[in-house]
Amino acid sequence: MVGMKKNKLNSVLFHFLSCTVGILMFYPLLWLFASSMKSNETMFKDAYSLIPEVFDIATNYQSAWEGVGGVSFLAFLGNTVFVTVLGMAGCVIISLFAAYAFTRIKFKGSKFWFSCVMVTMMIPSQVMVVPQYIILKKLNLIDTRVALALPWFFGTAFFIFMLVQFFRGVPKDLDEAAEIDGCGRISILFRILVPVVKPALVTASIFAFYWIWQDFFQPLIFMSTPSKYTLSLALNMFLDPNAYNNYGGLFAMSVLSLLPTLIFFIIFQRYLVDGIAMDGIKG
Repeated sequence: MVGMKKNKLNSVLFHFLSCTVGILMFYPLLWLFASSMKSNETMFKDAYSLIPEVFDIATNYQSAWEGVGGVSFLAFLGNTVFVTVLGMAGCVIISLFAAYAFTRIKFKGSKFWFSCVMVTMMIPSQVMVVPQYIILKKLNLIDTRVALALPWFFGTAFFIFMLVQFFRGVPKDLDEAAEIDGCGRISILFRILVPVVKPALVTASIFAFYWIWQDFFQPLIFMSTPSKYTLSLALNMFLDPNAYNNYGGLFAMSVLSLLPTLIFFIIFQRYLVDGIAMDGIKG
């Protein structure tokens, strides 16, 4: 009886703490959504309140849709989608090829080069901006949308490492059987291995999508024309220390910019869980 009461108490405490932590994590999103409906005059009158004192939904979302600096929200959204999709595709595909080479192709110094790739995980991304800027400047790509996607085209060490771990768990007998049937390396990769490591590829795609979508630093350095800005830079344009700040439009555009990421996560969340939980197929 005492044990049952103790287990019940532990269960209650666990669910209470879980709900509390969940509310604390979800509160900023609720606050953002509620603030997007408040008027600028009452925005910070009771900043912690989730119930607007004066509703100004139409004005805020109309302002967000019209954009800022003479550029509409759809233009910023189009730039962001272009850069994100292109960068995500290049990043995941190159990481896939690199992981396949490290695990399935024997070449001299493979362990050394793999170690070099892993070492790059300790280098902050901000350190790479200067050499990237110099290279893009020489290629005349500065202030173009391609400049934002191109740095992602060489893969990332994190994705390569994750895919290598998955490939190592796939029996090489599958490769040998495919070779007997006449498949080449590319056929083995896309017909045999890719379907097996699909959860890992989707997981890498989700992470790449979020990283590129919310990236602020690289667009800030590489871009100078407002019509080519991504959403992260567009949101920053709403704030001007020397002028009236349209916080309602800022929060409304923030809500609109979050919707694609939420939809993307809802669609592929089960693959994200599988990709993190699985460790490949054990032979």
